[in-house]
Amino acid sequence: MFVRVNIKFEDFKINRIVKYFILSDLFFLGGWGFVDPIFSIFIVENIEGATLVTVGAVAAVYLGTKSLAQIPIAFLLDRLDGEKDDFYILVISLMMSGVVLFAFTAVQTIPMLFLVVFLKGLAFALYTPSWSAIFSRHLDYKRYAFDWTLDSTTIGLAAGLASFVGGAIASAFGFEMVFIFGSVLSFVSVAVLLLAPDLVLPRGTTRRLFFKDHTLKDPEKIA
Repeated sequence: MFVRVNIKFEDFKINRIVKYFILSDLFFLGGWGFVDPIFSIFIVENIEGATLVTVGAVAAVYLGTKSLAQIPIAFLLDRLDGEKDDFYILVISLMMSGVVLFAFTAVQTIPMLFLVVFLKGLAFALYTPSWSAIFSRHLDYKRYAFDWTLDSTTIGLAAGLASFVGGAIASAFGFEMVFIFGSVLSFVSVAVLLLAPDLVLPRGTTRRLFFKDHTLKDPEKIA
């Protein structure tokens, strides 16, 4: 049995919400793409007393914090109706990420390093369920795989380019410039979300954020 694949230009069109969220993801994860590939070198070269064991411990703190914290956050978001809570948590996570990246410029000791990395884990724990919740509700009908893959492809290419550029910036201007640039991109991702149609009305129509509830209805309640 053969499946004929006929790809047209229209097949690459996506709805506006998905487009804005992919763009936001691009800036956010692209910003971290500048930092992550060279972060272990920053630790060993710039933190007094840091070793390869410290690098491993830092990764464990980040992944442990993110993995454990995002589960209760996801449960909470699922229990709250509408998208206001998801959106607010998402904005907070992106702003927190920007602050964390900037805070790395001031890190000089191992305890302070662990504290900032712990905050990074919390930022990503807030980001993952909130971004995924809204993005999932706005996926294009019968194009769910394409929408998710387009996001993955976009951030993958951005992270690859950012890895090279981040290394070049660190070599030429130092690690501080890499952290500052990544921080700026996190705040840019917040600005992108605030322009998302159907989530925030254009300026001048209202001063309140307007959120549509796109949550799928419970089949049992409909019946």
